Amino acid sequence: MYQVSQLERGLHVATVSMPHMKSVSVGVWVATGSRYEPPALNGVCHFIEHLLFKGTRRRSARQISQAVEGIGGYLNAYTSEEVTCFHARACHSRLQELVDVLMDMLLNSRFDPGDIVKEREVIKEEISMYLDEPQHQVQELLNATLWPDQPLGRPITGTSETLDAMGRSELVGFLERYYVARSAIVVASGNVRHGQLLRAVTPFAKRFHNGLRPSFTAAQDGQTAPVVNLATKKTEQTQIALGIRGCSRHDSCRFAMRLLNTILGENMSSRLFQVIREDRGLAYSIYSSPSFFADTGDLVISAGLDTENLEKVIRLIIAELRRIKEKGPTRSELRRARDYVIGQIELGEENSESQMNWVGEQLAGYGRIIRPAELKRRIRAVTGGEIRAVACEFFRPNRLNLAVVSPLRHVNGVRRALERL
Repeated sequence: MYQVSQLERGLHVATVSMPHMKSVSVGVWVATGSRYEPPALNGVCHFIEHLLFKGTRRRSARQISQAVEGIGGYLNAYTSEEVTCFHARACHSRLQELVDVLMDMLLNSRFDPGDIVKEREVIKEEISMYLDEPQHQVQELLNATLWPDQPLGRPITGTSETLDAMGRSELVGFLERYYVARSAIVVASGNVRHGQLLRAVTPFAKRFHNGLRPSFTAAQDGQTAPVVNLATKKTEQTQIALGIRGCSRHDSCRFAMRLLNTILGENMSSRLFQVIREDRGLAYSIYSSPSFFADTGDLVISAGLDTENLEKVIRLIIAELRRIKEKGPTRSELRRARDYVIGQIELGEENSESQMNWVGEQLAGYGRIIRPAELKRRIRAVTGGEIRAVACEFFRPNRLNLAVVSPLRHVNGVRRALERL
């Protein structure tokens, strides 16, 4: 089902064969994201992502979108902390056209000074839009709290100040240094043969910039007590995000952490959803989600609630964290969590875009593909004792970071509640 080849200069090409599909999803992945940026260039990866849609030596911005949408396809991109991905999807007979457009964007973009000026303002509007959304603002505030004065704590979009300081030379220079063949992976999934993708990609391989795969500064952790960061803002609700510093994607405890998150807050069956929303009606939205980076990670509990219920909800969250530390999951909780995670993996195996993302993330993050069967085996092997051990290791006061966006001016009672974990 999976095949991987290495082409000239270190460019990797991978396919996921799904011959029953009518579609093909193609992604060009670069193992570079916001945590690779120096402080003065915060937001450069996201800026580059935008500019690659603005025109090449062969196509205008309109022609780029028409080349994919005009064949019934879909074209998009995203930037995260550790990867950037440009991806497209269409009927499998259009593979060559999708590869050609994506490669044209990455290798031939003009970075026209006029486009840079216009897109800088577009991104500033994007930043303003996010700051107007308390649910998004609280997540950015949490990142700055978890990773103070570090790349992981800076906004992926950058700031108005860093964007204003970037000109064409900074953008093109970063692209040439970081978007190199050894950092790049082309993935296609769906009704596609490996040789077919190789033939489509090989002519472009020698056009990629040469150079070593870039590195980033390791995350630092000097925290000794809970940290609370409050942004006072006139809002109808209080938004909270409680971040717990966790393990990296290379740590074997990540499988137990994945199940712990499912039991705690991933779905409507989870403890937090049942206790805080269903039993007490204290929040409309409450959920948790883990992130695994190359050298660290976190588990984040997010909620939107009535301001007067803030301390009560925090105490309930802390009580649930303490309960799973003391007793671990029940047998039925463990069984349901395993079945849920494995079921989610199996549902993803049916979708060409999910498979493309799976392979791109695996190759960018691990340098190999962890097959679904192996992952499911590791998930099934996790015991209740291992989940409790992970909770005991990570659910400690000196790992707690709380971000709050609220009309409140102080939250001293909340800090005391976190110290009781």
